[in-house]
Amino acid sequence: MLVVVVLGATGASAPHRGSDNAGIDTLTLPKAIVLGVVEGVTEYLPISSTGHLLVAERLMSLGGDADKDATDTYTVVVQIGAILAVLGLYRRRFATMVDGVLGRSAEGRSALIALVVAFIPAAIIGKVFGNAIKDHLLQPWPVVAAEVVGGIVILVFVANQARLRVRTETLDALGWRQAAIIGCAQVLALWPGTSRSLVTILAAMLIGCSLQVAVEFSFLLGFLTLSAASAYELLQNGGTLVDTFGWVNPIVGVVVAGISAAAAVKWMVTYLQRHPLTIFGWYRIGFGAVVAGLLLTNVI
Repeated sequence: MLVVVVLGATGASAPHRGSDNAGIDTLTLPKAIVLGVVEGVTEYLPISSTGHLLVAERLMSLGGDADKDATDTYTVVVQIGAILAVLGLYRRRFATMVDGVLGRSAEGRSALIALVVAFIPAAIIGKVFGNAIKDHLLQPWPVVAAEVVGGIVILVFVANQARLRVRTETLDALGWRQAAIIGCAQVLALWPGTSRSLVTILAAMLIGCSLQVAVEFSFLLGFLTLSAASAYELLQNGGTLVDTFGWVNPIVGVVVAGISAAAAVKWMVTYLQRHPLTIFGWYRIGFGAVVAGLLLTNVI
């Protein structure tokens, strides 16, 4: 969820109805597990983890007055599981980038430079406009709009995908200029519900990357982005999280998120080898419609 890109005020929980009973707004073990699954499954799929976490929090009565700050922090920190999942799945790529830093791999150095270049635009915009984004866009209806629009964009993209010309078939062939374009596109994902994975994958393919390169670069860029956000949030509000929820439940949620993210990434990579992105477009539209119905009937 890119709304947590080194923001001055990070978090993925919208203002929520308060509760007079603080016990209702507690991160119990089952709730921590559910949020871990939601985060892990949705973080790298082009369907927006922010939107799904926001709905899950409201359905479970989390993020009320009694625990809002701690819940906001947890929904950022739980990303650590997704971070570790990508680190494990792409450990060889990370090893190559370490070799690049040490001057032993030109390929690794090129990939690392591309990632850093792509990370910078969203980090700057997120830092400057983080509070405004959280106050005005991290709300259910803007998220619904982003989900539906993103779904339509996917369907239109797939319908015209055959016109694209693939010019970059390996990650080491991705130059810093291309990385900068993908990084600028990632700024769009600061609108909660848009999906960082969606905009980075589509941007990469539009500038000539193969689907395989686009997906891998998106995952690696997500690792860098989420790592920065989680580290920032832990430094700023880790104490609040532990004081409110303790250690055990948040850690369990992180572990569950890691397992779920690893499974989701493996499934997505395999699925996209034989299928287009169409399923994600229809899913986003359906999810947006369901959330709109929940809002109109005051369920959330």
